[in-house]
Amino acid sequence: MTVRVVIADDEDLIRAGLRIIIDTEPGLSVVGEAGDGAEVLPVVRRERPDVVLMDVRMPDVDGIQATRRVLELDRPPKVLVVTTFENDDYVYDALRAGATGFLLKRTKPDELVRAVKLVAAGETLLFPAAIRALAGGRPRTPVPGIDRLTEREGDVLRLMARGLSNGEIAGELVVSQETVKTHVGNVLTKLAVRDRTQAVIAAYESGFVSPH
Repeated sequence: MTVRVVIADDEDLIRAGLRIIIDTEPGLSVVGEAGDGAEVLPVVRRERPDVVLMDVRMPDVDGIQATRRVLELDRPPKVLVVTTFENDDYVYDALRAGATGFLLKRTKPDELVRAVKLVAAGETLLFPAAIRALAGGRPRTPVPGIDRLTEREGDVLRLMARGLSNGEIAGELVVSQETVKTHVGNVLTKLAVRDRTQAVIAAYESGFVSPH
């Protein structure tokens, strides 16, 4: 199955470079482009991509608003933020809006390809150190549901915040991967979030996990 990709960036050169990288990789195909956030939703509705590569800083409608609009669709694609600076409030706000992860524009082509395939397969592209840094200066806010986590679910969330995979969490807690998968699912349900990135952000924002 070919992974369908839409590129949203206001710089023609960036879009062209990303298209070349993606279209030369077997199993990936660019099916549409948008030069501004306002153009993203119509392109996504028309092309039904699996992944959107979303620049956060665009004129008129930025990538944060565009991400929110895309994720309101019935069957939304995964959104990967593409940014110049990782320590950028725009990145954090895009992740809070529902983006699955982010990539730097200086990312190597093979890493870009791997990231697109990873999120298309349902995985989360999580950079715990960067999220911790972005969350560090923000005030703590209540997160509904976090007080409903069991002790073991809390352990799993803390390990998720460190960037551990299900297999690594299983090894840390000496349980099966299926058990970890169940706990992760319970954490996402109780916090009413769509993926691990959102859960980790909720953990930091609530103070359940300290960024320091």
